[in-house]
Amino acid sequence: MKVLCDIYRSPKKEEMYLYVDKREGTARVPENLLELFGSPQHLTTMLLTPERKLARANADKVLQDVRARGYYLQMPPVADSEMSEIALKNSKLQR
Repeated sequence: MKVLCDIYRSPKKEEMYLYVDKREGTARVPENLLELFGSPQHLTTMLLTPERKLARANADKVLQDVRARGYYLQMPPVADSEMSEIALKNSKLQR
């Protein structure tokens, strides 16, 4: 199974991406999700196969969701609270 996917990035949330079948576009994406996502900004088009390596998603899961629901939503990585505190403290240090 392979699908030509358009990948969009969210203008509202950094590192949030929406995968859709290029032939269907965002037609099957629920309206309330598009409102939360913001106006999709086209990032790239990719031929997606189950064997394809993706940075933060399982290609087989993406394909299943695109076929079944019409889209796959890739959420931003969850920040570790301890690392967030360290980053905040580091940002306050004088340079």
